[in-house]
Amino acid sequence: MPSRENEEPVIKSKLTRMAMVGAAAAAMVVTSTAPAMAVSDKTISLPNGRGYMKFVDDGDVFRVCDTKADGHGVTGTLWVRNASGLVSKVFDLGDGGDAGCGKKPYNIGQLASYKMEVCWNGGGGCKFSEWFNE
Repeated sequence: MPSRENEEPVIKSKLTRMAMVGAAAAAMVVTSTAPAMAVSDKTISLPNGRGYMKFVDDGDVFRVCDTKADGHGVTGTLWVRNASGLVSKVFDLGDGGDAGCGKKPYNIGQLASYKMEVCWNGGGGCKFSEWFNE
């Protein structure tokens, strides 16, 4: 008949190894994904006062504003990155040639990360925010 004294160290050893494997797997997940910054309100602006895109946390509203009467509008894009790292476009929102700004409500949460992009429709580069969530 086997001794019970030898069983206890074997069980503890197995539990210790399982805990170490679980901790290592969790650490890999945390370090393999870029962190998303939690924000309240966020604004990214184009150079030369051409326009901006803004996220207002109270109500989860995105706003795109063309602030220069130069014959070209402004387009904002919201991007989403899911937990597996897949990035896709959520929506485009434009403004130009009218009074006021373009607005769109969109509920963001904590399960994905979001990035805003704003572009002047007259050419040139676009501006991006960092990844964020609530």
